[in-house]
Amino acid sequence: MWRLKVADGGNDPYIYSTNNFVGRQTWEFDPDCGSPEERAEVEAARENFWKNRYQVKPNSDLLWRMQFLRENNFKQIIPQVKIGDGEEITYEIAKTAMRRGAHFFSALQASDGHWPAESAGSLYFLPPLVMCLYITGHLDYIFPGEYRKEILRYLYCHQNEDGGWGLHIEGHSIMFCTTLSYICMRILGKGPDGGRDNACARARKWIRDRGGATSIPSWGKTWLSVFLACLTGWELTQRPHSFGSSLHFFRCIQCFCRLVYMPMSYLYGKRFVGPITPLLLELREELFLQPYNEINWKKVRHLCAKEDLYYPHPLIQDLMWDSLYICTEPHLTRWPFNKLRQKALEVTMKHIHYEDENSRYITIGCVEKVLCMLSCWVEDPNGDYFKKHLARIPDYIWVAEDGIKMQGSTSQEWDTGFALQALLACNMTDEIGPILKKGHEFLKESQVKDNPSGDFKSMYRHISKGSWTFADPDQGWEVSDCTAECLKCCLLFSIMPPEIDGMKVEAERIFDVINIILSLQSKNGGLSAWEPLVLQNGWSLLNPTEIFENLVVEHEYVECTASAIQALVLFKKLYPEHRKNEIDDFIANAVRFIEEIQMPDGSWYGNWGVCFIYGSWFALGGLAAAGKTYNSCLAIRKAVEFLLNSQFNDGGWGESYISCPAKKYTPLGGHRSNIVHTAWALMGLLYSGQAERDPTPLHRAAKLLINSQMEDGDFPQQEITGVYLKNCMLHYATFRNTFPLWTLAEYINGCHSHVIQSSVGEKLG
Repeated sequence: MWRLKVADGGNDPYIYSTNNFVGRQTWEFDPDCGSPEERAEVEAARENFWKNRYQVKPNSDLLWRMQFLRENNFKQIIPQVKIGDGEEITYEIAKTAMRRGAHFFSALQASDGHWPAESAGSLYFLPPLVMCLYITGHLDYIFPGEYRKEILRYLYCHQNEDGGWGLHIEGHSIMFCTTLSYICMRILGKGPDGGRDNACARARKWIRDRGGATSIPSWGKTWLSVFLACLTGWELTQRPHSFGSSLHFFRCIQCFCRLVYMPMSYLYGKRFVGPITPLLLELREELFLQPYNEINWKKVRHLCAKEDLYYPHPLIQDLMWDSLYICTEPHLTRWPFNKLRQKALEVTMKHIHYEDENSRYITIGCVEKVLCMLSCWVEDPNGDYFKKHLARIPDYIWVAEDGIKMQGSTSQEWDTGFALQALLACNMTDEIGPILKKGHEFLKESQVKDNPSGDFKSMYRHISKGSWTFADPDQGWEVSDCTAECLKCCLLFSIMPPEIDGMKVEAERIFDVINIILSLQSKNGGLSAWEPLVLQNGWSLLNPTEIFENLVVEHEYVECTASAIQALVLFKKLYPEHRKNEIDDFIANAVRFIEEIQMPDGSWYGNWGVCFIYGSWFALGGLAAAGKTYNSCLAIRKAVEFLLNSQFNDGGWGESYISCPAKKYTPLGGHRSNIVHTAWALMGLLYSGQAERDPTPLHRAAKLLINSQMEDGDFPQQEITGVYLKNCMLHYATFRNTFPLWTLAEYINGCHSHVIQSSVGEKLG
């Protein structure tokens, strides 16, 4: 059976940590673990997902939940409540549902204080890792039998009915992920017609019916150039690999883009190709319509399948890449200019090693991880750099009932920051005090204590001291909204009794947080996520990918801005004199930014969640924290109108992921309500003061949440709710617990406050 291990560094000599591995979550397979009943429970979960895979595509993340609930001897003892038609939601009913959810969620806390969860869903994450390990000869070492079985399970579970794979688990089939998934299945031992339900044959038909793999987008062309071991295949890649000769360009672009194209540039500059094997020769025949040796690679450089094309390149961009290739490549491969390329390759590897060391070889994300790892192997197949990369692969692997997948980046601190706020809102310290204290200890242990090493500015890094990351402190990359959400938790804990708060966070560490939040505000008042803005939006025209948007330059985000407002307003109450004028100006400018970017329909575009409901929840929270009200703020009134107009007849809200790429609010088909979207909308209305104006919409939404709660206190998994770069979705598995629970707590505080006040008065009396 599979088991999740927490805060375990193992015995690998090539792994190290800044905080004794607090927050680390890795899976291991133990063939002797589990009773027959436990194994049967796992198999039943797998079979249930398979049967319903086209109805609910995100998994319920059941394997670790089963494990933790058993280990914590959890049994729901609070009776389930339901609300009938015409029945009023009393304080007692709402509180009962909230307590049931809080006790269930508390039982899922890990021993080090965080809440584990899957953060995945993109289908181009895992195949490049398998391809890389095949090239380096480490596939059997990293992925023995049971791992391969679960990787294949994941591919089978998320193959679309037409035979292809989408960019993410809910997406339409595209050439990029279908080609990579097909190669992955073949590497893992499946024949051309093998796989469950003829998976390989169906996938190959999908590819060939659309002209073959030559129309794969640019990131796919890079992997085909490497994996299919064709030197001229590098002519497929017309994107900014030539900029490997100019690292100064990289310092200006967004960190994710920078850290993808640096190792790509290294591989391009080395003209690296993998070894020729019988499998590769077979794939050359299977993936293309014409004989492989007859393909004119130059003619297909700009070719991209219509299914993949989300961001069409302006003609000027293609002309620029072609000009660089035609005019510079002939010189950079010959003396004396090849000396310049060699120097550029050395500088590029210096930057790659710096990123690796400062992220403890986790890197900023999984795409970068695989490319940096392969680059280290190309530089020195037997070197320590590559071995340190191998040691951190388990940090990205996640196992659920739908199989093994690679996470884009783990989300321990992001998930835990929300989880603790939800539990704190429940006002249940007498029941879950130890849970809260352990969570607080996790946050204190997870704060980044230092800036990146050495002259970090020359390595294109920003300050990170005092921040929280999306993942864990070993990963090391500061994120503004993660920092703000965790700061809110620490400030709330600081005003709680010592038996809950424990050792308070020192004031200097809190001031470090403020310093980094203030440093990330742009001139327009908005907050970026990772680094201050360097380039303006016009540079987005150089976006080299066809499948994403907003990749080249950093942007300001409503979520980051609103989170920062809420954190700073709370900070001001506790530290009123610290950088007072700067903070006041920050909040005023941030409020102005939020008001200015509101959509005409009253909503805000959400960059990290689906989508306009998510953005509106954040925006309303930020505006309310800054003192804006329904009566004083037009933006709030417009947002309330948007939310009330989009509420469904059953009291809930549901938004399709299509809203994200289309940039237009799109409800779920059939007006299906989603409990996470319902929770965000309900909290947004509560922030706006809807309880004082007309609580009826709030009661209707709360009824849906309460009636959706399952027998054990869990909530059902529904549609995917996370997003990045406009066009790709992420599955945040704890959201279905965190946000309904948090919302019920806020609903009680907002709509039943008179009962709470009466109860408090009786106790004081």
